Amino acid sequence: MKTTLFRTICAAVLALAMLSPAAPLMAQQPKAAPLAPQAPVIASPPVTAAPVAAPVQPAAVPAPSTAAQPAAVPPVPDAAAQPLEGNNAKALKSTVAALHELSPWSMFMSADIIVKAVMIGLAFASVVTWTVFIAKMIELSVVQGKLRRALRKVGDARSLAEAQFALGNKDSVLSALLAAAMNEARLSAGISSDDGIKERAASSFGEIVRAEGRRIRIGMGLLATIGATSPFVGLFGTVWGIMNSFIGISKSQTTNLAVVAPGIAEALLATAIGLVAAIPAVIIYNHFARVTKGYLELVSRSSGAAARLLSRDLDRTHVSSPSNARSRAAE
Repeated sequence: MKTTLFRTICAAVLALAMLSPAAPLMAQQPKAAPLAPQAPVIASPPVTAAPVAAPVQPAAVPAPSTAAQPAAVPPVPDAAAQPLEGNNAKALKSTVAALHELSPWSMFMSADIIVKAVMIGLAFASVVTWTVFIAKMIELSVVQGKLRRALRKVGDARSLAEAQFALGNKDSVLSALLAAAMNEARLSAGISSDDGIKERAASSFGEIVRAEGRRIRIGMGLLATIGATSPFVGLFGTVWGIMNSFIGISKSQTTNLAVVAPGIAEALLATAIGLVAAIPAVIIYNHFARVTKGYLELVSRSSGAAARLLSRDLDRTHVSSPSNARSRAAE
């Protein structure tokens, strides 16, 4: 039994010894066959992947660069700048044309009918102001010079008749005052009350002075009215024009300055014309108020001169009447 067991163990050992080298060989033979196809397969994918990755990267890198270059390359903006410069030139020309179009006459022609009526009225008021200024300057200079010369002539007169002879047929307020004094003396002949005659003559002088003041102030009220109301009339035109401008903005649905500016400019033109009419009217009115005051002082001096001449004539009448009475009594 031992011998058999020993033999069996030896046989197993020999079998294992024989099988141990053969197993690797058999393992290498089947493994070499798959390794041979796998090696080219494994090697081929990296080889194919490398060329695929290489063209993909250069293709991806130049693609954005070529796409970005046309926008950043100087020649392309230069080519596009030429039409932009042409557009800028056209825009400048249109702006210059718009500025030329925003002249006072063009703004007046494109304004609303109400604004046009306001502008025409204010322009007419300005013409009236300067017409009154020229007319009153001529009138005041003439009447002042005439009255001063008349006062110098009657300064040495001793009676109403002598003063009238010195003045002659010249028409002036002093001539009217002297005529009123002589008329009152004639109508009061035979009345011994000198105070009554002087009082009635003074009343006539006052009427003549007031009438002369009213005459010389003709046109002054018109100047005052124009100076006081023209700014408000111009403001009315401005409000109306701005209202129409806002209505146009709402219809066009834009707040572009090129759309808004013309309407507002047309509206403000009415206020400008109102100020052009009002400011000279106020200045001219104040000037004529001073000049008229000076002229009325000369008229008052003329009234005083006529009253003094009438008083002298009355005194001479009373002095001559007793002498005539004594001469008659002596006869």
